[in-house]
Amino acid sequence: MTVHLYSLTFGAHEPGAVAQFWAGMLDRQLADGMELLPNDDTGFRLRFVSSQLPKDRQNQAHFDLTSATLEQQQATVARALELGGQHLDIGQSPEEPHVVMGDPEGNEFCVIEPGNNFLADTAFIGAVSSDGSQQVGYFWSKALDWPLVWDQDEETAIQSPHGGSKISWGGPPVAPKTGPNRLHYDLAPPADGDQQAEVDRLVGLGATRVEDTSHEPGAVSMLDPDGNEFCVLTPR
Repeated sequence: MTVHLYSLTFGAHEPGAVAQFWAGMLDRQLADGMELLPNDDTGFRLRFVSSQLPKDRQNQAHFDLTSATLEQQQATVARALELGGQHLDIGQSPEEPHVVMGDPEGNEFCVIEPGNNFLADTAFIGAVSSDGSQQVGYFWSKALDWPLVWDQDEETAIQSPHGGSKISWGGPPVAPKTGPNRLHYDLAPPADGDQQAEVDRLVGLGATRVEDTSHEPGAVSMLDPDGNEFCVLTPR
């Protein structure tokens, strides 16, 4: 059995505030103040750790939140503003039907209009939408054993066989990597798995092991083929 996606981890100056925002947005339970437990939609946790990384560019990955109706889209925007979110201008045109927003530390997310076919039959977090190459989409498909559900014009997307949120990569042009990402994936082998064997498998797929910088003891720090940070945790 391969590693599973244990969590998506946010580095934040005030992790408690960001955690509270996303707990309110997603109506998910906070555990220990810094972790949102998984639900049936996504299957992975959201974790929030202290980091002094500056917010000096758009994040490599952001959430696309789905809407069944225009009223629901408007309600999601209103809830985000009430919880401390903000409207963002990243160069989108006024005619764009989705709404670009940021959480209290400016981490971008989009509230998508109803009728978006790509996000049909997903979850409230319809996608973790990422800047990245076709190669990195292929890597993550093999790393997680999630099938490709989109592969066209160098854009790729994967989704768990159980459904839920997609992870997508927009293809070229890919922004240059100028420093560590504020969001990264934590992977974990199953309870009876072998962490080192999984690290070796991921290296064989194109990942690189780097000096350990993880927030969690025993984790192995790695880079995917695009240079994005991720960690392999101890079995669980």
